[in-house]
Amino acid sequence: MTLGNAELYRLKSDARRGLLENDLILQRFFERYGAQLSVEDGNVLSQLLALEDNDLMDLLIGRKDSVPTLEKEMETASFKAVLQKLREK
Repeated sequence: MTLGNAELYRLKSDARRGLLENDLILQRFFERYGAQLSVEDGNVLSQLLALEDNDLMDLLIGRKDSVPTLEKEMETASFKAVLQKLREK
């Protein structure tokens, strides 16, 4: 089941960050995958967007493979899939 327009809009609004680099990566992600995001993908994105800007940046660029607050969640296949899509150039 894909995300509805309201949920997608909320995620895009939450994706506006203090770091321009995060904004650019997230904008590219939504342009590529926004229309096909599942509800589970939306949950993963919500967890990622709740992170501090620097922790999110470290994950997005691959400087870190996990953060302490999401260690267990990051082991799931859905989390790994979303993070891989976010890291695509």
